[in-house]
Amino acid sequence: MENKNYKLATKLIHAGVEPDPSTGAIMTPIYQTSTYVQAAPGDHKGYEYARTQNPTRTALQNALAAIENGKYGLCFGSGMAATDAVAKLLQPGDEVIVANDLYGGTYRIFTKVFANYGIKFHFIDMSNAENIRGYINEKTKMIWTETPTNPLLNIVDIAACGTIAKEHKLLLVVDNTFASPYLQNPLDQGADIVLHSATKYLGGHSDVVHGALIMNDAALEEKLRFIQNSCGAVPGPHDCWLVLRGIKTLHVRMQRHCENGEKIANYLRNHPKVGKVYWCGFEDHPNHDIAKKQMRGFGGMISFTLKSDRMDDAMHVLKNTQLFALAESLGGVESLIGHPASMTHGSIPREERIKNGLADSLIRLSVGIEDVDDLIADLAQAIG
Repeated sequence: MENKNYKLATKLIHAGVEPDPSTGAIMTPIYQTSTYVQAAPGDHKGYEYARTQNPTRTALQNALAAIENGKYGLCFGSGMAATDAVAKLLQPGDEVIVANDLYGGTYRIFTKVFANYGIKFHFIDMSNAENIRGYINEKTKMIWTETPTNPLLNIVDIAACGTIAKEHKLLLVVDNTFASPYLQNPLDQGADIVLHSATKYLGGHSDVVHGALIMNDAALEEKLRFIQNSCGAVPGPHDCWLVLRGIKTLHVRMQRHCENGEKIANYLRNHPKVGKVYWCGFEDHPNHDIAKKQMRGFGGMISFTLKSDRMDDAMHVLKNTQLFALAESLGGVESLIGHPASMTHGSIPREERIKNGLADSLIRLSVGIEDVDDLIADLAQAIG
């Protein structure tokens, strides 16, 4: 797809995809092979071994680059494998400034794995990007953030972070999993690397585990591609095919996620038993104006507490929904409900969670694309 000016909905259908040259198949084939026959040593038409390259993966990497308005895409076996690859750009003694409200798996790999190799991580409040400046020194190499954050839906100003990163020659990494490329394109706003757990909205059907990185800088892509190949945390061709298939409907799914999310957020806010509702679409949400500026919508992720703030009451809700399935993950067509303190963020020490505003009784919703009236009725009977 050579026309770079196509709009996103068109890119989602066509980017990275060409008819199969041998059969004309309109869908990218699953090249289920571990190696490739060479006419002579070194004459391998770009493909020699499937850890290094695979045509199905190539198609997906090109598609990911296009939909994030980037030049290069790289695929990994999971979102954590993609995170691992970026962290391997660092050296012992380097320091990283990280948003303090982030996915528990990211916190775990930073503090339990890479901290053991002499890399220091500063977890700070990034709701005001200027807070970053106080932690920059000659050892700082990277700024790492999510927006909206997981699970408190805080908003970080990507452009402001990008300005600070460029002033100090730092890499800015933005985890765009919660927003997806449909709602936000961090490369356009100053990020150097965009990360996705493609398991979530990009795949969209809760049937694949996958990770992705997208960037514009050729030297950075070369380093990360070397890590991808050398460390080998690559996805199989069938997983790549599933994400390619999911991307084709991202726009129509995200439209419904956003519509349903808005209605459910407002329903919860008006419920007499519900305490605080975290959803960045509310006009009084902190940094709502930034969200309006850098996002095209506010998504289907919502967190909330009950006024009682009792664990027993929260557990009652978690155990009694019928359409909202109690499960890890997010971003699928079906609605999910979760308890961050014991599930997605269980690896973060309680004192750290509480300090950052993540209460023991917090409930997180991934609002799916079912009929919203049925979803609201399900929450109504579970909350009581």
